Amino acid sequence: MSKLKSNENTELSPNQQPLFRKINYILIGVGVLFLTLGFILLSGGGSDDPNVFSPAIFDTRRLVVAPILMLIGLIVEIVAIMYRAKK
Repeated sequence: MSKLKSNENTELSPNQQPLFRKINYILIGVGVLFLTLGFILLSGGGSDDPNVFSPAIFDTRRLVVAPILMLIGLIVEIVAIMYRAKK
């Protein structure tokens, strides 16, 4: 039986670097946190009775604050992906 050769190139060569560094992962986490907080603030405001109108759906929190937080989260995610540390 033939032995399977192990891939000896699993380590990075000196001229290769990982795609993301620690700061990228931190920024990705912050972006996900902003997105999650935005979605949480966007939820709720419904009425228990479908025949009764609830003006809580037009609250400033749902119309202004939550979308701004979600937009900030998306921008942070883009920056986290595109960020490259200077040498």
